[in-house]
Amino acid sequence: MAFMEIVKSPRSRLTLILWLVAIHSFLVGVGLILRPATLMQLFAFSPCSERFFPVQGGVFHIVMVVAYIIAATDVDRYHYLVVYSVIVKAIAAVFLLTYFLAVDNIPLVLASGAGDGAMGVVIYLALRSYSTSKMKPNSTPGAI
Repeated sequence: MAFMEIVKSPRSRLTLILWLVAIHSFLVGVGLILRPATLMQLFAFSPCSERFFPVQGGVFHIVMVVAYIIAATDVDRYHYLVVYSVIVKAIAAVFLLTYFLAVDNIPLVLASGAGDGAMGVVIYLALRSYSTSKMKPNSTPGAI
């Protein structure tokens, strides 16, 4: 299927977005697990000798990748995982933005909060578009 056909189909668009979010979360997870010291300092994080919590955060991101992929494989069967994805992104955005405002003004934390919020909104809008398209008599909800 050509890219433009994927983007035009609400179901395919939702699936594509979930896959892109999964890829992003996987890369963030691997980044948190590996956490190169020079890269962390470049992004204004203090050196951290204790690796447990950053690695735990990385593993959590990879666990979420599994949920995103399951949701992407069948958005009808796993509808609640798509909804859960929106909730996870909203909670992440609130946490990161609160941390930035109340604890430490690290620019990457602000960017991450904005990014998670944006991903949550995009998933929500794609889900809403797909749900609406299933109600139209001329739609083909099973089309990928």
